Amino acid sequence: MNEFTKYCCWLFLIFVLSNCQETSQSSNVVEYREPEIGEPIDEHNGIEIFYNGDVLKSHGRTIINGYNCGKKYQCVEFVKRYYYLKLKHKMTNVWGHASQYFKKSLADGARNIDKGLLQFSNPSKSPIELDDIIIWGGQYGHVAIVSKIEEDFIEVVQQNVGTNTRMKISLDKKDQVYKLQDESILGWLRK
Repeated sequence: MNEFTKYCCWLFLIFVLSNCQETSQSSNVVEYREPEIGEPIDEHNGIEIFYNGDVLKSHGRTIINGYNCGKKYQCVEFVKRYYYLKLKHKMTNVWGHASQYFKKSLADGARNIDKGLLQFSNPSKSPIELDDIIIWGGQYGHVAIVSKIEEDFIEVVQQNVGTNTRMKISLDKKDQVYKLQDESILGWLRK
């Protein structure tokens, strides 16, 4: 089982456990409440993160001032909406799955023309910065925004992972090289 699959299994377990609430101290009855599709469940720097339900579902498109942010409420939609609203950046190419955000042919630190951003490999000589976009590989992949950086981990905020909108990823720095300890992470993008 690869790291991304393990991550998804843990997310599902955390999702189920975090949404169970006891209705009575004397009863073993557990009440479950799943958020409504499109319900805000978190925010980062004033940009809302919405609940999507099934990770493969989409619910139309988010268009802001004529800019296509992507399929509601997928991970890509959150990242593009965050970059547009918070960082005033429009992706050059607005189409594609999360896994297509990383171009394997580019050198570490090169410009990714499709996204209009700098691209860094995992591992990289460039340290991760706040608001970088972390990119996972796989058939569809996944993207998230760096929200916190500590000595040995980063935290990301993400959409379309149930209700687990925040996740910590171990970070290793050795000989001026930065590596996220998840083999399915391809790298990161930066404005």
